[in-house]
Amino acid sequence: MNIWVATQNSHKVEEITSILSPIKVKSFLDLKNPPDVDENGSTYSENALIKAKALYDIVHEPVFADDSGLEVDALDGKPGIHSARFSGPDTNHARNVAKMLEVMKDVPDEKRTARFRCVIVYIDEKGKTHEFTGILEGKIGYKPLGNGGFGYDPIFMLPEKNCSVAQLSADEKNVISHRAYALEKFKKYLNNNE
Repeated sequence: MNIWVATQNSHKVEEITSILSPIKVKSFLDLKNPPDVDENGSTYSENALIKAKALYDIVHEPVFADDSGLEVDALDGKPGIHSARFSGPDTNHARNVAKMLEVMKDVPDEKRTARFRCVIVYIDEKGKTHEFTGILEGKIGYKPLGNGGFGYDPIFMLPEKNCSVAQLSADEKNVISHRAYALEKFKKYLNNNE
């Protein structure tokens, strides 16, 4: 079975391919001219649907997209859907991490709770949409730790494991990440319905 994922992020494609195996995953990276998708929704679900619909309209095969973000309780759930652009429109992971550490520098340990949330929207071959959510609870650390993962992984601490997500191996992360939880629900759905 083939399935398309609406992303140009090669890290994400690797992670998704590993979790959904043996399903073959294709992405925007497999298209000659991938569309420039404006994620202008106000929720993870809306953004995921915008991306999935843009790809579905091109390939007319089963597609899915995810949108995810970091929700920090001390920041009233921000940055949320704006996680990738937290430090400005033209940014990168390092600048986002630096800004988060700066904003959180005076927040005490017990108020540093946070979660990664991932929402997957799947459009099946009939054009019907389905949604799956995954959440990973943790805390914002005080400095970047580890070289794995990407995004906020180096400062997202897992208290029960006493490490950051970036200190996990790819295999460990692919079992416990917010995207992994959402993808497992999605995979179960595919196995039961395809």
